[in-house]
Amino acid sequence: MEYFSHHLEHNLNPVFNPLDISVKPRSVKQKFFWFIAKVSSIGSTTTIDDYEKRKLGIFNQLNFFQLITGVIVPIAAFIGSKKFPAEGWYVAILPAFVSLFVLTLNYYHKYQAALFCYFIFYPVFTCFIYINGLNLGIELSFVLYGILSVFFLQDIGYMLFAISLSMISYFVLSITWKQYRYQLELYNYAGYLINQALAILYIFYGLFLIKRENSDYQSGMVWQNRELHKKNLEIESQKKEILHKAKLMEKQATELRDLNMIKSKLFSIISHDLKSPMYALQNLFNNAKSLDLPAEEIKAMIPDVVNDLNFTTSLIENLLQWAKCQMQSTVSSPQILNVSKLAGETVRLLHLQAEAKKISVETKTDLSVCAWADKNMINLVLRNLLSNAIKFTPEHGRIVIGTFESSSCAEIYIQDTGMGISEEIIKKINSDKFYSTNGTNSETGTGLGLMLCKEFLTKNDGRLMIESSPGVGSTFSFTLPLPK
Repeated sequence: MEYFSHHLEHNLNPVFNPLDISVKPRSVKQKFFWFIAKVSSIGSTTTIDDYEKRKLGIFNQLNFFQLITGVIVPIAAFIGSKKFPAEGWYVAILPAFVSLFVLTLNYYHKYQAALFCYFIFYPVFTCFIYINGLNLGIELSFVLYGILSVFFLQDIGYMLFAISLSMISYFVLSITWKQYRYQLELYNYAGYLINQALAILYIFYGLFLIKRENSDYQSGMVWQNRELHKKNLEIESQKKEILHKAKLMEKQATELRDLNMIKSKLFSIISHDLKSPMYALQNLFNNAKSLDLPAEEIKAMIPDVVNDLNFTTSLIENLLQWAKCQMQSTVSSPQILNVSKLAGETVRLLHLQAEAKKISVETKTDLSVCAWADKNMINLVLRNLLSNAIKFTPEHGRIVIGTFESSSCAEIYIQDTGMGISEEIIKKINSDKFYSTNGTNSETGTGLGLMLCKEFLTKNDGRLMIESSPGVGSTFSFTLPLPK
């Protein structure tokens, strides 16, 4: 039961912190540190910064101990030495009143007045003791005042004045002044040594407090700097994240605008270009039904309808491929591809379209030319480029499709003797803008084909190149990587 009560009491009582004056001390040691903390906090407010608060605490401690010794030592000297003059006791106790006055000024937050009082009146009253013929062995106090003035006084002129006053007083009164009617050293040597020791003790105690508080302050500053650096890194990270999100949103907004434009273009293509061949086929059958046209007239109309249907088939295929590409579902599946063989298959596929305009299509291919690319994508590229060449080449024209291999890539070209393209139009094509115009036989177009060609070539690490002269012809070529 006693064991339980002891631990319960231990857990209920707060851990004593000597710097926390709100916690009631229990032991003698705790009471001493608590009292020192109370003395250090005299005049402290929340309005002064941490560094000034630390300096105030050191100043209060020094004045408190000087007040105590300034009263006790003269009394001890008066009691211990019968030859100690009675009026000398009143002179010797004057510095203690300075410390009392300083603590009072600090209590009422008169910090500058307290500093002025300490560094002026302390040396003056100490001088007054020596001038009155009392040598109590306290000349090292002048050294203490000089050292403390360097730490406590911010104003350079004020600090130099305080140092000069202390050092001149020390030199004159302890070295040159010899008119003493009472020397403590001769009548009470122990008291004389105590005074000297106290002066030395205050010097080292003051330096110790200054050193400790500076170290604590610097450690606090280092910790604050680390925390500030950490906060800055967090802010910088958040800033980068915000910028990244802003760029992402801007990119998404741009993509949405582009997709909206493409959507509008797509609906325009569907509503205009796709319905035309349907109407042509509808008119053919309506006329055949209602007008009872002879077979010869129906046969004469069929080539135009077939031409329109060929265009519609190509358009639908391009639209489907474009839609897949825009939905980012089209992924390249490269393989070793015989581009010479592929070029020949494309020519055979479109030979009827070329024969309808009496255009000769020649192939200049090397059977050994191979590339590393997606077969379906390159098929579509070849079909679109060859179909465009036929579209923009007049009747009885000539088209050459060829392949060759360099040390770095495979190249396929389609050269025609068609209308040619101006530099301005080539710039539009290269800038990924829709461009479409009618062919030599008024064949319609959408501009989707070239856009698909460029996108598919990009997916296969290829590049589209255009060389053209109006009225002379054009050469569309593209490169593909060699097999790995």
